Amino acid sequence: MTTEFTAAAPPSRRELLRAGRLAAVIARRGAAATTASYAVCALAGAAVPVAAAWLTKMLLDLITTGGALATVTAVGCGLAVAGLATAAFPQLTQYLRTQLDQRVALLAQDELYRAVERFSGLAYFENPAFLDRLRLAQQGAAAPAQVVDGSLGLTRGVLTLLGFLGSLAVISPVMTLAVLATAVPTLLLELQLSRRRAAMIWDLGPTERREFFYRNLLGSVDAAKEIRLFGTGGFLRGRMLAELREVFGAKRRMDRRELITQGGLAALSAIVAGAGLVWAARQARAGALTVGDVAMFLVVVPGVLGAMQQLIVSVAHTHQQLTVFHHYAMVVDAAPDLPLSADPRALPVLRRGIELSDVWFRYSDEHPWVLRGVNLFIPHGTTVGLVGLNGAGKSTLVKLVCRFYDPDRGSITWDGVDLRDVEITELRTRIGAVFQDYMSYDLTAADNIGLGDIASIDDRPVLVAAAQRAGVHAAVTALPRGYDTMLSRMFFGESDQGDPETGVRFSGGQWQRLALARAFLRDKRDLMILDEPSAGLDAQAEFEVHQRLREHRADRTSLLISHRLGSLRDADSIVVLADGVVTEQGDHVTLMAADGAYAQLFQLQATGYQLSEQAGHGD
Repeated sequence: MTTEFTAAAPPSRRELLRAGRLAAVIARRGAAATTASYAVCALAGAAVPVAAAWLTKMLLDLITTGGALATVTAVGCGLAVAGLATAAFPQLTQYLRTQLDQRVALLAQDELYRAVERFSGLAYFENPAFLDRLRLAQQGAAAPAQVVDGSLGLTRGVLTLLGFLGSLAVISPVMTLAVLATAVPTLLLELQLSRRRAAMIWDLGPTERREFFYRNLLGSVDAAKEIRLFGTGGFLRGRMLAELREVFGAKRRMDRRELITQGGLAALSAIVAGAGLVWAARQARAGALTVGDVAMFLVVVPGVLGAMQQLIVSVAHTHQQLTVFHHYAMVVDAAPDLPLSADPRALPVLRRGIELSDVWFRYSDEHPWVLRGVNLFIPHGTTVGLVGLNGAGKSTLVKLVCRFYDPDRGSITWDGVDLRDVEITELRTRIGAVFQDYMSYDLTAADNIGLGDIASIDDRPVLVAAAQRAGVHAAVTALPRGYDTMLSRMFFGESDQGDPETGVRFSGGQWQRLALARAFLRDKRDLMILDEPSAGLDAQAEFEVHQRLREHRADRTSLLISHRLGSLRDADSIVVLADGVVTEQGDHVTLMAADGAYAQLFQLQATGYQLSEQAGHGD
């Protein structure tokens, strides 16, 4: 089983263009009026410097030649308006840009996580290349507004440059060519620097992400115990600093290259501007240029160089943002990870059972087969226990039944209906589960239970009933705010008001009971999957949990996985998986009589308990 996600590589020009189109669409949908207003202000701002230069020339010429007072006043008022616009436009455009950033980022985040929700399986989320791409996409969610800003900056720079060049050409075509002769190599060299910087940013991406990983690890509450017990803080800090030194070293080399190149270009520009100034002064002395021409020349030459610089910055900025946003586009445009039926069949209420027929599965073409032709029937209203050593395929089988993956060969049917032919969401509403790697949410106790069934999240009596069945109600009510207590020290809830006494961390066993309560919200569903539901519990808690589970499983269909074989003794059927195939099947009595792998494992565990008990009596 493969996906389209592979290790990230620099995007092609075609991919950048596709990312640019998507950015424009998101900007238009997220803030059409704001985008239009920002564009008008930004482009109008391009004309103001050129207009100011011409008005300055006209005013000085009118003053020196004795122009009419009304004309001088009108031109002066026009220059004042241009000055007002010069002062006002940056403030207005900054406000509009902030609004654009916020509104577009909101839509972009929504679109990104809507796309992530469409990935109904686990293939992408167990693919390191996709996870790397997703982290970059999260950074790129703010890029659409930046791409719009860069594109407008590019347009504004071109318009300002053309306006200044046209103005300069009126004064002297020869000087225009001289300035262009300086500006063109400046543009080319700056673009080369921009490409090198973009390449450097791309190459440093993995290094920066490793530094970020070590930095987060050193501040992580989950890692704090081991880091302090094992004394690994210095080692991890050393790795973090090594990655950071590599990043800073590459950036220093780039900064040095830019300093030398841009210093040389600035000196060249200053020489051309100085030579132009001498030429303009001589021409004015000879009467070939007016005072206004000289004044405009003094504005236009730096204006051309400034417009060129703005062009370069906008090109580099837009290219960088498109490169980042490319990852976003890759995630948003990704094909579904599981094929969806064009004409889904209705999923019947489970009456007969779930059947796996010759099921083969592996996680990719490069991985070995995890399941090798599994045939298994889970009858309705019974409990089937699943036994096997680590790596036997138990968790993979559960993933297939939940349709987190599809079999490479064979089929899984629900009362004769292939799971691939039904709506995935409909299938999953029929299943309750406690997974071995259950989640501990940094939310309130009520939310931690209610997430098992969103429809019940605000129904406190239902949540309390589930907690009581899981044996965690007493622990929750003993919390400072009961069910409204935050089970986290990461942040405070709205009702906590910053009170440091309210953030509580549950023990592992309490978290497991909370996960069980979450599953009990779905106790009326067709199938309950219990994957190591008592792992991490003490003996008394384990007995209580399994007693409650036995009550729950009565006349219901359950798939129970446990390494503690004593908890499977009363299962209607026990299935032993080994090397991806079913090797034994039957109830406890039958399998013990067969004296196979199950019997040996059971006797081994029983002997261990007896030895522990004897050791305890000896003490």
